[in-house]
Amino acid sequence: MTISKIFGDRRHAWAFWLGCLVVTAGVALHLPMYWMGRHMGFRLVGMPMDAGMMWGMALIIVGIGLTAFGLLPAHKGDQTPLEVLAPPEDAPLTGAHWGMCALLSVALIVDIMKPASLGFVTPGMREEYGLSGALVAVLPFAALTGTVVGSFVWGWLADIYGRRASILLSSVMFVGTSICGAMPDFWWNVGMCFLMGAAAGGMLPVAYALLAEIMPTKHRGWALVLVGGIGAVGGYFAASALSAWLQPDWGWRIMWFLNLPTGLILIALSPLLPESARFLQHVGRGEEARAMLARFGSRVRAVAAGPIEESHSHLPPVDRRHLAVTIALTLAALAWGLVNFGVLLWLPSALVAEGRSVEAASALIARSTLIAAPTILLSVWLYSAWSTKGALALMLGVTAAGLFGLLLRSMGVGLLANPVAPLALLIVGSSGVIAIILPYTAENYPLRIRGRATGWIAGCSKLGGLAAQGLSVLAIAPPLGAAAAAVGGLAVVSLALIAAVGRETRGRDLRDLEDPR
Repeated sequence: MTISKIFGDRRHAWAFWLGCLVVTAGVALHLPMYWMGRHMGFRLVGMPMDAGMMWGMALIIVGIGLTAFGLLPAHKGDQTPLEVLAPPEDAPLTGAHWGMCALLSVALIVDIMKPASLGFVTPGMREEYGLSGALVAVLPFAALTGTVVGSFVWGWLADIYGRRASILLSSVMFVGTSICGAMPDFWWNVGMCFLMGAAAGGMLPVAYALLAEIMPTKHRGWALVLVGGIGAVGGYFAASALSAWLQPDWGWRIMWFLNLPTGLILIALSPLLPESARFLQHVGRGEEARAMLARFGSRVRAVAAGPIEESHSHLPPVDRRHLAVTIALTLAALAWGLVNFGVLLWLPSALVAEGRSVEAASALIARSTLIAAPTILLSVWLYSAWSTKGALALMLGVTAAGLFGLLLRSMGVGLLANPVAPLALLIVGSSGVIAIILPYTAENYPLRIRGRATGWIAGCSKLGGLAAQGLSVLAIAPPLGAAAAAVGGLAVVSLALIAAVGRETRGRDLRDLEDPR
């Protein structure tokens, strides 16, 4: 498939490619500043920003604007189609399916690697800029804020621009934010981290929406959970491996400049990234939808249909038919964010305060994490072979059990003097929740709002973390027992709501799931 055909549905494809060149040129203008510091361990603090860097930042802004303009759809298509293309939902997997899963796994690895790098650059950044512990906490706070905004905005864009175009726009922003590696001032890094978070937060929900709409029903469940799990594990592994390999010789700043090659790789692979045939059909581009289905080896049939329903929903998708499931999933996402970015981050300090050494506390957490390592494979099996609704409810229950175990331990219950058991439950449960909740969300909403719905839930998972990080920045984090009790209660409420109003999506055609009843 040619590049021109891939972008033939865009209003001004030339603007996209020109924008990519302009953004890359803007980043290149920052490289001399970084290279100037090679004899000082790549320390740039206090250096003045030259005219080239200023022009480079201007070019990046202009370039991102050009790419967004170039990705605008050329037309809406016929909004009153006489047929709906219906591929067989039990179709076998083809090479195109496997290729798409591999490509989206790479995209998610790159996506998750960006925020994961924060933990590896913070020590060097703190030492170079002379930051206090409270001030350096502003950096992950800014990045997390960006992921919340990005999840909301990119989910909305996916329902207008298309799934593939939104992923490409996110990739271009990755390239632009690599200039964080040349910033001589801490607050410029904070601003760039916000933009990096916005790009990273947007790709995850859009990738889930695209995968859900292309995979046949028979294979949709395990593919959604497995690709997400590979992205999460691979992202953290890539960040840690590249840090160990590059930082000793190139300093902490090199971790930001990795956004340049990884973002360009995703853009270069764009001809292999498909658009959702369901989305193409939804906007009235039936011939393109038919061609995309043929690419995946699907023989389609035409069935009568009325006019395509327009969406007047905003974020969140709280129209009357989806209000109950939106509340349930929102609470579950908030609970996960509070666990992952709150309770689990506060736990080491709590263990040290009990008299354990930092080494002993770290070793204990590491042992608990090893116990939880097979969680992704377990989640894949539960979701695809047992029950989608039941798997999410079960993982929320395991999370709540771990939280209440920490609560009882803080109250001095003797049987829980060793925190390994409740901690292992907490890590198993929270890992399972994040592996399942976005695939489940993608299956619960109709195509017209699937992007923004998945973006909303992804954003709420970060919003819970943002609240926890805000407490840390303000130095008012609650005692571990109180935090465990509050978040455990929220997990139980969300579990009860999902049990009451959640739908079983395993083995069901996405077309059948369009009706929320």
